[in-house]
Amino acid sequence: MATRNPEEIRTVALVGHGGSGKTALAEAIAFDTGLTTRMGKVEDGNTVSDFGSEEQKRQISINSSLLSMDYSGKHLYIVDCPGYADFIGELRSSMRVVDSALVVISGVHGVEVQTEKAWEFGEDMQVPMAFYLSKMERENADFERTLKEIQDYLSEKAVPLYLPVGKEASFKGVVDLLRQKAYMYKGDGSRDFTETDIPAEMVEEAASAREVLIERVVEADDELMMRYLDGEQLPLEEILPALRKSILTRALFPVIPGSSTSNVGVCQLLEAIADSFPSPLEMAPRKALKGDTEITVAPDPSGKFSAFCFKVMVDPYVGKLSFIRVFSGSASSENPVYNVSKGEDERVSSFKIMRGKESLDSKDVVVGDIVAIPKLHSTVVGDTLGVKGNDFIFPAIQFAKPVFSVAVRPRSRADEDKLANALNKMLEEDQTLHFEKNPQTNDSVLSGMGDLHIDVMLSKIKERYGVELDTETPRVPYRETIKKPSKAQGKYKKQTGGRGQYGDVHIEFAPLPRGEGFQFEDKIVGGAVPKSYIPAVEKGLKEALVKGVVAGYPSVDFKASLFFGSYHDVDSSEMAFKIAASMAFKKGMAEAAPILLEPIMNVEVVVPEDYLGDVMGDFNSRRGKIMGIDSRGRLQVVKAQVPLAEMFRYAIILRSMTSGRGNFTMEFSHYEEVPHEIAKKIIAEAEIEEDED
Repeated sequence: MATRNPEEIRTVALVGHGGSGKTALAEAIAFDTGLTTRMGKVEDGNTVSDFGSEEQKRQISINSSLLSMDYSGKHLYIVDCPGYADFIGELRSSMRVVDSALVVISGVHGVEVQTEKAWEFGEDMQVPMAFYLSKMERENADFERTLKEIQDYLSEKAVPLYLPVGKEASFKGVVDLLRQKAYMYKGDGSRDFTETDIPAEMVEEAASAREVLIERVVEADDELMMRYLDGEQLPLEEILPALRKSILTRALFPVIPGSSTSNVGVCQLLEAIADSFPSPLEMAPRKALKGDTEITVAPDPSGKFSAFCFKVMVDPYVGKLSFIRVFSGSASSENPVYNVSKGEDERVSSFKIMRGKESLDSKDVVVGDIVAIPKLHSTVVGDTLGVKGNDFIFPAIQFAKPVFSVAVRPRSRADEDKLANALNKMLEEDQTLHFEKNPQTNDSVLSGMGDLHIDVMLSKIKERYGVELDTETPRVPYRETIKKPSKAQGKYKKQTGGRGQYGDVHIEFAPLPRGEGFQFEDKIVGGAVPKSYIPAVEKGLKEALVKGVVAGYPSVDFKASLFFGSYHDVDSSEMAFKIAASMAFKKGMAEAAPILLEPIMNVEVVVPEDYLGDVMGDFNSRRGKIMGIDSRGRLQVVKAQVPLAEMFRYAIILRSMTSGRGNFTMEFSHYEEVPHEIAKKIIAEAEIEEDED
């Protein structure tokens, strides 16, 4: 495939709430640009962008997919992003590498939860954005209502570039406010339309909307602004460059209505992307790190090659595909690229221009290109690629921390043997997925962004690697400690006919402040216990504290002082003193008012004010303590401390309680004593488990 001209490249992410119509729009774009000969449907499982088996089965986008195509002399990279909160990592990584974003909003449902999240990401990354109001042909679709929601909730700088002609089932075209023309469609899905005058009943409305639009556009150009204020009629050829500038500088966010399934208005959207959306060369330099110093990398076609890996996908036929965005310079597949993050050369067999699961090979890439490279050895998401001599890296993508966890257990020994490889592959592909072996509970814990996310990952692991996993709620890593001092003797004496075993220790146990762990003190005087056996006593205590006396959980925050003992010249040994120390531990801790401790988490919930009372009431039912409430625009931030035992399914509960509008983060804070009644249940469960073992 021929090398693209950076000036003619447009990179656009389709973002928005799940079900708003992003994939249907991607399908219409593919059809109108000639990439496909017919439009597929999500419900039929035959769309270009949702090609994964899990996506087709569930009829939702799970992974971001890349469609590359040509239109009106421009090369478009369209990234169709998932809209469900569970797959928000794909949205964030995609928005990191595009030059513009199209926020798809259902004309029926208006601004929804993930619409706001996509908008926040765009604000964070300062990406030029526009709005596409989809499903305008549906019952209850309302352009004015949805536009007002956008202006009220997202930005007052959202201004219509086109108006809809007709409403709901009678939606049949759009009015171009700048050109003062109407484009009328048959509504049968074809790309054909007829250019006509604005319908008589819309002339006044269009004139008023055009005035608002031009007032916003001329703000990007002081000279145009002065001429406009002086009453001069500005020619279109001067307004269009100002429109382009105002979109680039985020002074204006154009709004375009359409129907993807009826293919009404999609061609006008494409014209807006081609003519008014920014090229890579117009974008601000990207931030990078040179050691500890922040620098910028200009989008210079003649500069050194630099690129960023934002996605890894495992293709069943091609293998590993690393998706990169070129931020400067150019590269050829005839030369290796250099992984600056890892300090390793990577061999490039070809650059793939992706069209869903299909691709075209290209020998060269230039600034602005978004391509996939097969079978890179060391490159993972977040790595910077370049040439040897590059001494800067682009900052890693900041993914949200997992909020939902399950303990996983292989169904068979064969599954257990294959599990490590399967998980390594999945973790490389999905940066929001985490796996760890909890040393305290011995659980294998898989964590993600929600129950749907985990369910999809388990299905993928089964389909790709033949590994079946059972799941259960992870066990809480309780701990034990003591509330008062005690003293205990541990004496181990054993005669077997030959050399015996003898160890005798007297140990004082005392509580320590939370978080102090375990301390050992040698207070022996006069050689009651020889120096050579002191380490064995400490080792015996460390081995014993792994299983406490209350419910078998590790003991913490106590001090053990060895103050007396006795030994035998022949029979004493390190083993005997280790056993004696463990005997003293069991006796002494049991007499020191032992208690159970539970992990307490710092939880921060962000919700609209309407749900504040519900969230606070729910925390009270979870034994939580509200630590503070802050305002963040029209959102409320609730800070609380809650026992981990009460939080395992909170991601599901919060989503239900707030209609998906709330999100939360959680991190460990400290340990606290478990209330007596709850401790009794935990101890009873531990006794049952021990009996079964």
